[in-house]
Amino acid sequence: MNQHRDNANRNRLYRDKDRGILGGVCAGLADWTGINAAGLRLIAVLLAIPFTFVMIVGYIVLWLLLPKRPRNLYRDEAEQEFWQEVRRSPRDSVSNLNRQMRDLDHRLQRIEAWVTSSEYRIDRELRD
Repeated sequence: MNQHRDNANRNRLYRDKDRGILGGVCAGLADWTGINAAGLRLIAVLLAIPFTFVMIVGYIVLWLLLPKRPRNLYRDEAEQEFWQEVRRSPRDSVSNLNRQMRDLDHRLQRIEAWVTSSEYRIDRELRD
């Protein structure tokens, strides 16, 4: 089960049959872009009024070409939001990850300084 998730490409566009109404194309596009599926469907319907043929042919082509989304593509909601943010703005996502890693490194340095300090040794000796 986890191996299937690890082999799946989270940056790929999939059809989402579970949340879809017809073929899952709009739900897949909504998942991929991180926008509201209902809003995307409304836009598709509004665009279908003047461009009926193009929208129908485009939907059918996407329905045929896009693979179904794997059921366990993401572990949880947080991972899904992370990958949507990566697809929406990769540069910002990398900046956020760099900032988080710097913060973690700073915290680790503070912990390391505390554990190697003489004050920590004295506290430990007094407890023992």
